[in-house]
Amino acid sequence: MTDRKDKKQTAVMPSFEEFPQPTYQDWRLAAEKSLKGVPFEKLVSDTYEGISIKPLYLQEDIQNLPHIKAMPGIAPFVRGNEPLGYLTNPWEVSQEFSQGSPESMNQSIQNDLKRGQGTLHIVLDKPTRHGIDPCESIKEEIGRDGCSLFQLSDLETLLTGVEVRNYPVFIQAGPTSWPMISLFTAYFRKKGLALSQLTGCIGADPLGEWIMEGTLAHSHSQTYESMAIQAKWAATHAPQLQTISIQGSLYHNGGGSAVQELAFALATGVEYIRELLKRNVSIDVAASQIRFHFSIGTQFFMEVAKLRAARLLWSKIVDAFGGTEEAQKMKIHARTSAWTKTIHDPYVNMLRSTVEAFAAVVGGAGSLHVSAFDEAIRKADDFSRRISRNTQLILDKEVHLSKVVDPAGGSWYMETLTDQLAEKVWELLQEVEGQGGMSQAIIHGFPQDSVAKVAAKRAENMGSRKEKWVGTNMYPHLQEPDLDPKLDPLLSLQQKRIECAKQLAAKLNLENLTVGSETFLDLAAEAIAAGATIGQISKLTSEEASDLPHVKPIHLHRAAEPFEALRKASRLYKEKTGSFPEVYLANLGSLAQHKARADFSTGFFAAGGFESIMSKGSLTAKEAAESALNSGASTVVICSTDDLYVDLVPPLAKQLKAMNPEVTVLLAGNPPADQREIYLQAGVDDFIHMRTHCFDLLYHLQQKKGITL
Repeated sequence: MTDRKDKKQTAVMPSFEEFPQPTYQDWRLAAEKSLKGVPFEKLVSDTYEGISIKPLYLQEDIQNLPHIKAMPGIAPFVRGNEPLGYLTNPWEVSQEFSQGSPESMNQSIQNDLKRGQGTLHIVLDKPTRHGIDPCESIKEEIGRDGCSLFQLSDLETLLTGVEVRNYPVFIQAGPTSWPMISLFTAYFRKKGLALSQLTGCIGADPLGEWIMEGTLAHSHSQTYESMAIQAKWAATHAPQLQTISIQGSLYHNGGGSAVQELAFALATGVEYIRELLKRNVSIDVAASQIRFHFSIGTQFFMEVAKLRAARLLWSKIVDAFGGTEEAQKMKIHARTSAWTKTIHDPYVNMLRSTVEAFAAVVGGAGSLHVSAFDEAIRKADDFSRRISRNTQLILDKEVHLSKVVDPAGGSWYMETLTDQLAEKVWELLQEVEGQGGMSQAIIHGFPQDSVAKVAAKRAENMGSRKEKWVGTNMYPHLQEPDLDPKLDPLLSLQQKRIECAKQLAAKLNLENLTVGSETFLDLAAEAIAAGATIGQISKLTSEEASDLPHVKPIHLHRAAEPFEALRKASRLYKEKTGSFPEVYLANLGSLAQHKARADFSTGFFAAGGFESIMSKGSLTAKEAAESALNSGASTVVICSTDDLYVDLVPPLAKQLKAMNPEVTVLLAGNPPADQREIYLQAGVDDFIHMRTHCFDLLYHLQQKKGITL
């Protein structure tokens, strides 16, 4: 018997030389054969960015790309800001806290910091962002879309039990950031903390607020004077804090393309740098003060390329201004898209956010918020926040994305797409510059109109179901239960803020604060420590009338809203009548003959909140007509095969119209032109098939039935 230990096991290594090397032509011939007569060009897809995506990319595609030999951590930083990527600087789990009161936000912060949250990402309500005292604002806005912070005691409540120096602070502060910076300065001084320990971004974005609201309270020069003071102050006193936060997400959430989001955000950055340079802020300080916020959609490869192209172009821009290599590093905060989230079938949003978060990490985001699956319905609760947070933790701890430096690097497709996207962005950026910069472009309505055009294309494609959204315009779940809105009990908070503001208004004399001095932030912090409110000190910079005109704002919305409006109208109809609006499916022939089109029709109408009544199948036109009219439905859909249609549809349509001229008769299918004319003359009103504009037809049927919001 031979001892196994004596046997020598020789590993056989595979050799790829034994396989033939196919050429591109070989591959194309094989692809064309499988297409069975369909043109090869059908495999090329066009994006909203104006880029044609090929079915196959080759090494030759990247040979002449200018950035292809760049390494991670080296300008132009297309492959990331750090040589070892997330191995040295992991991305920050930066989930938003948006509870209305400091008390409820503190509870969430303390809970989430123990469970993987890495930053204090605080969302402010509108009065706080715009520096309005509660007694002067519409009380319904207090705490509605974020936290109401208007004096030092609020911040103390919010940060109770939190070691703020251990966590970066992220706040989108509105048109100017100095009131919120003053608030944190007062807090740090009261707690005896060094301002050098204040990290993160308390950022202003006046152009973003202008295009979002349509108006800006401060003058152009005043806004930039304030921005320069903030930048200089932070560079001296809080060098780890950024004071400018550019919201590229606005253009994404308006329905714009990746090109538009990048180009308009970069154009905003260019204007801010120019204005800061005019006010004696160095290029290195100016560039280091800026953090970009981008939304990440579901087009995975395009979104990865977007972040890579953003770093590439920003590096070139800062270099052109004379900035050092360190100053050329773009700081990116990514947020999974709000535009892609849906009210209906909301748990599908978890899958969308996972894809988006994956793209953000592969693209090299520095910090990331993953939107809660119920974001479009209500404020996130413990469960939805946990799911969103754990999405990031799984990508890190289980998928191990943090252990790979630039996963997209070297991919022939990704490198080519990055370069093509960067070229398109540069072209649009030059167009903005040709109009005199971002401010002038906003006045002319150029960004607004450009985004609106792409949004209209998206809406058309969604309405016709060329773009498929599961749970909304495809595979809707008509009987799904509603999620509990769980609105915050804000009435007591609103009344408390109003009364407190009235009491404080008469107590303080703020005349000694001189706007424009470099000690202004320190003096403002002293005033806040003495009891001044954000709104009171904000008034000091609002005395000069704005010289900026009212402009058309970006229309922020979600893609699913038109179909959600149809569903809501049908739901209200059900509440009044006891049932959803109904369509009757006149199924002709055997199950095998009508099932495919009956199933298609059921899903088609459910997208608008219509319930389908199924017939068992009828072989005669008379039986089908009687059954349809006895159902009480005002819309009848004929479902079967094209062969049966020839003999059965004309008499059936005529009988339906004779018995009830008001009935709407639809045919499931797309018959040839000669047959179509025969069916129309017999009484068919329209046809439903893959090319039918789903939204328009459903909207028309609702209007005809008197169903409106």
